[in-house]
Amino acid sequence: MNIKSNTMTLHKSGEVEFLTYDRLSKIDFINHAFSTRKGGVSTGIYSSMNLSFEHDDFDKVTENYKRFCKAAGFDFDSLVASSQDHHTFVRVCKNEHRGIGIYREKDIQSVDALVTNEKGLTLVTYYADCTPLYFVDTKNKAIGLAHAGWRGTVAKIGAKVIQTMIENFGTNPEDLICAIGPAISKCCYEVDKACVDNFYSLNLDSEKFIFPKDDGKYMLDLLECNRQILVSEGVKNENIVISDLCTKCNSDLLWSHRATLGKRGTMSAFMCIK
Repeated sequence: MNIKSNTMTLHKSGEVEFLTYDRLSKIDFINHAFSTRKGGVSTGIYSSMNLSFEHDDFDKVTENYKRFCKAAGFDFDSLVASSQDHHTFVRVCKNEHRGIGIYREKDIQSVDALVTNEKGLTLVTYYADCTPLYFVDTKNKAIGLAHAGWRGTVAKIGAKVIQTMIENFGTNPEDLICAIGPAISKCCYEVDKACVDNFYSLNLDSEKFIFPKDDGKYMLDLLECNRQILVSEGVKNENIVISDLCTKCNSDLLWSHRATLGKRGTMSAFMCIK
């Protein structure tokens, strides 16, 4: 299928379709990708490229990973996955963690972000409307992925990833290239006052990401909020690229929790240092 994006490119290899960021593709020492709904073997509400083992058939999801890795150029044996629950624990991944959450059991039950500076280790995080965050330290050759739902965004998981990279890899935020999304966007993400009150307390330019409606509800732009958080941590604005693909608007290509009323599969962000 065709998509209209000024920030991302849709690729097809066999039956597998996946997205890459044009900006990140210019960084020669990494490989990255974002999965879609297309090209897997799962059935029913998970059809077809579902990358979550929860509730789906283990063998089918494993086959989905193998097909995706072959299509997008990752080593299946190199994968290490998060264990997300909308908190802000950042795991520093080593080669000894290969397979955790994929073909080895999870050893930690709350991991919403992964970072590494080890070559050949592929980080994997999960989404179906929540906001993916990609981090690439272009000087020290370190990478990170984070899952930023509204709770993780309010808790500034993006800032915590940057602090973890500073502490472990000597990262200077000015050397980071970051990408945000794809996620449910301000056109489709309606929330109530109880939710939005958490964002007003962040001391950010809320008028750019909170939009009141006449019915007492609000439209919320998690991507812009996360952008402001990254800038507040020292990332240069020109080094941040934001996806222009809303998951709900593109729910024929991308899994969206809201579009499917929760009856859906899960996408993943992938990134490794070559």
